Amino acid sequence: MAGSSNDFSPDPGAAGTQQTPVIKLCHQTGQLPQLAPDWLTTDEQMRYRKLHGARAAEFLTSRWLMRQALSRAGAVSPASCWPVKGRPTESASPPGWHLSLSHSHGLSACSVQYGSALGIDIEPSKRHPQWQKVVKRWFSSVEQEWLFQEDDPLAFLRAWTLKEAWLKATGRGIAGNLQTLEVRRNFELYGDRPDQNWQACAFYAEGFLCTLVYRQNASDLPGPWPAITLLEPPPDDYSLVRVPSLDTDWEPLFQRRIRSMSL
Repeated sequence: MAGSSNDFSPDPGAAGTQQTPVIKLCHQTGQLPQLAPDWLTTDEQMRYRKLHGARAAEFLTSRWLMRQALSRAGAVSPASCWPVKGRPTESASPPGWHLSLSHSHGLSACSVQYGSALGIDIEPSKRHPQWQKVVKRWFSSVEQEWLFQEDDPLAFLRAWTLKEAWLKATGRGIAGNLQTLEVRRNFELYGDRPDQNWQACAFYAEGFLCTLVYRQNASDLPGPWPAITLLEPPPDDYSLVRVPSLDTDWEPLFQRRIRSMSL
């Protein structure tokens, strides 16, 4: 595995001891290479061969972005980065890093943090069809009351992405688990994992709402705002070159501690 070098210097505060997550975003190119990139693992190649068109481009972009994020966080070459087999929640190389992926409508996001699980979710800020039906079926009575009173689809979207990111961070699926995080008025957050120092943050970027749930040391709560970077899209051949970062100026929507509740 390649070591640290000037070509692969880490993001500030990242290498090995990083406690604040790093978030990388990029747009899809919409193009597919004639041959699958040779940097895909055997497991990834098998999954890629089953996909076509936009789904295949989405898959390649997210796996390319994952390696870019791990490279910059761990100060290694992108070619020396790959996830564990199966659901990519941790890196096999470099070891010790946890990661989370999300992609939607042409934008991909990857967040990495050393030594602690995390979850990210992105949704288009204008994507909220029939949100009242979702709230009525899947949200708690407390959530239903204030969301219906506010009647704001963006408030619903914030609550929904919080739940999605929470379930990713805690390693659970949607079925039967959406109420394990309760989002109350003014986005007070209460979860079912006590004493694990969870917190959440959200921001708007590129027309999307991005929400991250992660852990911090108790002494760091609320911790520093995560480092968020938009990268240039991958090259047409999806080679693992280190692409430039683009200028960004995104203000946080909120940063909250997730408190404990009895469910």
